[in-house]
Amino acid sequence: MLRVCKNSLVAALLLLVSAWGAKAQDGTFAGYSPYSSFGVGQFHSVGTSWNKGMGGIGIAARNNRFINILNPASVTARDTLSFMSDFGLKGRISLFHEGDKKGLNTTFNIDDFVISFPMWNHTAFMLGLTPMTDVGYNIAYQTIDLTTGKESFSSTGKGGLYQLFGAAAVTLWNRLSLGVQVNYCFGNIDKYSAWQASKTAYQAFDYGDSLQVNNVNVKFGLQYEQPLSTTSKLTLGATYRLSTPIFGHAIYYQTLGSYHRERNSEDLSGLRMGDELGVGLSYRKADIWSIEVDYTRSNWANSGFENVRGFSTKGDILFASSVGQSVRIGGEWTPNRNDIRYFMRRCTYRAGAYWDRSYYTVAGSHVDAIGITIGMTVPVFRWYNGISVSLEAGRRGLQASQIKENYFGFSVGMNVFDIWFQKPKYE
Repeated sequence: MLRVCKNSLVAALLLLVSAWGAKAQDGTFAGYSPYSSFGVGQFHSVGTSWNKGMGGIGIAARNNRFINILNPASVTARDTLSFMSDFGLKGRISLFHEGDKKGLNTTFNIDDFVISFPMWNHTAFMLGLTPMTDVGYNIAYQTIDLTTGKESFSSTGKGGLYQLFGAAAVTLWNRLSLGVQVNYCFGNIDKYSAWQASKTAYQAFDYGDSLQVNNVNVKFGLQYEQPLSTTSKLTLGATYRLSTPIFGHAIYYQTLGSYHRERNSEDLSGLRMGDELGVGLSYRKADIWSIEVDYTRSNWANSGFENVRGFSTKGDILFASSVGQSVRIGGEWTPNRNDIRYFMRRCTYRAGAYWDRSYYTVAGSHVDAIGITIGMTVPVFRWYNGISVSLEAGRRGLQASQIKENYFGFSVGMNVFDIWFQKPKYE
């Protein structure tokens, strides 16, 4: 029985990896935003559907019913011998507005797959695969020039990075939890631009960049629980991800008319992933309600993106790597988890809000985003099995000179909970 379960999990993980790879190669957009043309793309909304329903908080969250992938120290918050997994799907509708120009785009994709299980007393492990960044945009416009006539310009980008991770944690003195997580980031980013004039005397040209990126980084986490009474706890959490080199390979190509073609390739060097520091504080009242505030700061100032074509066109002074920040607040409430009369009182309800600042600047200004979220978990069958749903509404590009991106997203997570290594008393 146990062997069958493990084999099924391995098969499911391989199937999901194949699905992600196919999604990246089939020409569709995993995410869509004109701001994803910068750097490694637009960072994916943090956490599983459980986290997303509370504005993306989780640095100080400890919950034995859900997997929290935002802090590796939280993996020890579990029932003894429990096995947990989470599988999620996501979708988004984005509305764009710049002057008299408007646009709309929808995306749908796999979100995450995570499993968590204990090994020894006060220790636990977590394995998972989740998107890290999304690159998706398609910009086209026309101008009139007295010399060349009508000029058509287009720019398209697809791809993104994914994160395969493994984490382990231990709890000491029943209050302090320490965790470490190793992440392997990988993915492809393809960017293509083309120009064409209506007068045949001018040859059309196009150029593009194909980037294969990989990186290994380490993230540390801690959580400290301080009981305030027999039913309430205050938890302090912190995480830190190291800044590490980015490796990979780049292919640059250019075509002029039907005769002149250039193709160059080189290994990527001199690039770094920004480090990230996060702190959070949460308060929980028994198994009824909790609230949390998180702050994160990520320094990409030394990423080197400005010097590598594909991340930023050489000589482009509009783009610059910088320091990203975010503030998130959220909470959840369960009226009565053991109510036997009213089903809706057994459900968990969530809400949250966030402010997010980009890890780069455009024309000297950051691209900020604000949003609100709501969510709930519907219990299914027994134990802590359930289906979590979250909804998000936000806006990116708050300054008057920036493209306004209004987005409405949703995510659905399937939470599976079971007890392993139980020996039945009667066969």
